[in-house]
Amino acid sequence: MIHGGTTLRGEVEISGAKNAAVAIIPAALMVDGVCVIENMPQISDTEMLLTILRELGARIRFLNRSTVEIDCRNVCMQDAPYDLMRKIRASYYLIGAMLGRFGHAKTTMPGGCNFGVRPIDQHIKGMNALGADVDVKAGFVYADARDGKLHGARIYLDKVSVGATMNIILAATLAQGRTIIENAAREPHIVDLANFLNSMGADIRGAGTDTVKVNGVEKLHGGSYAIIPDQIEAGTYMVAAAATGGEVLIKNVIPRHLECISAKLRETGTIVLENGDTVLVKGASSLRKINVKTLPYPGFPTDMQPPMCALLCVAGGTSVITEGVYDNRFKYVNELRKMGAEIQVDGRVAVVEGGHRLSGAPVMACDLRAGAAMVIAGMCASGTTVVEDVRFIERGYENFVGKLNALGADIHIVDEREESDGRDKILTMIG
Repeated sequence: MIHGGTTLRGEVEISGAKNAAVAIIPAALMVDGVCVIENMPQISDTEMLLTILRELGARIRFLNRSTVEIDCRNVCMQDAPYDLMRKIRASYYLIGAMLGRFGHAKTTMPGGCNFGVRPIDQHIKGMNALGADVDVKAGFVYADARDGKLHGARIYLDKVSVGATMNIILAATLAQGRTIIENAAREPHIVDLANFLNSMGADIRGAGTDTVKVNGVEKLHGGSYAIIPDQIEAGTYMVAAAATGGEVLIKNVIPRHLECISAKLRETGTIVLENGDTVLVKGASSLRKINVKTLPYPGFPTDMQPPMCALLCVAGGTSVITEGVYDNRFKYVNELRKMGAEIQVDGRVAVVEGGHRLSGAPVMACDLRAGAAMVIAGMCASGTTVVEDVRFIERGYENFVGKLNALGADIHIVDEREESDGRDKILTMIG
């Protein structure tokens, strides 16, 4: 429940990168030793992945709020918990990790946010090239190394795919020989996964470029590693500060990872100042229209498209957003229209007629980043906005409500519980 019209001011600390953490946790499955992972984000996706490892026999212990110790030495091959795996997209990283460690894998088809077709054909192509037979049936993915061991190969990805790049890196780390991935994705979290594996004894080169070379090693040893800050979480607070006309110092960031976001915010008239590991965002008295096209890194991130759309609803003039990654990522637009936004969508293009005053309304969080967009719109709107299905937001933002309230927002979490007869509903404030 958001009471709008507030201006964000203050400082916010960014947590570890979700998209790195959800690959690094499965990667720990391949380590013959104890991993100590720092800057682990406290979000539902990482909690579920840690629970899956625990169900497989891993010993997991939190040393503090954001540091976790993972010991997978006694893990044995068994079916992972279906109910958990089907809820998160990143469950597919267990294919590469299990193949690397055991020579075979069984996982569910990935779940997570539903904003269009996101096939795993490039993942399967990579596993096939490494010497695994992969079969998808009845909602499960079965993979088996043909002779019990994977072998290095040259793999050209038909399209730039972050998930496939990371999954192939995982599988190739313990494979025999050299694997070369061409047309690889270049996102910061791919570099982070490679750095994590290298710190445990892997030999991966070229991560962050379009050609990644993985020289297989016999085994990985334990060690310590700190996950990079979350590029998308930082970008979300940058956009929120700009949209509300506020002034926010965003701490624990890598400004280089934010350049594509900073550039677009500056086009709107927002002031963005970088200094070491911080970024200061000062909102303009009136925001200008811009055009945005999402692209693979180092282009503007597709995950920042919904929050930016919310900002452009309150900017002056007509803005155009072109989605260059996914086919159907504008489902949330109908929710913004409920708040008075004027947006027309034609395929992968949205035309935003900005400058209209938003009004609070009941809306849905259609997916993780769309949920963040609804919250930003709610803070800009007059009146009260209620965002339902906040479980999506909890998948990727640590303590989102707490951090926003510390910046001056007026947000409460409302827990709606049904009594056993299914008739009476009780609204209980819990945050």
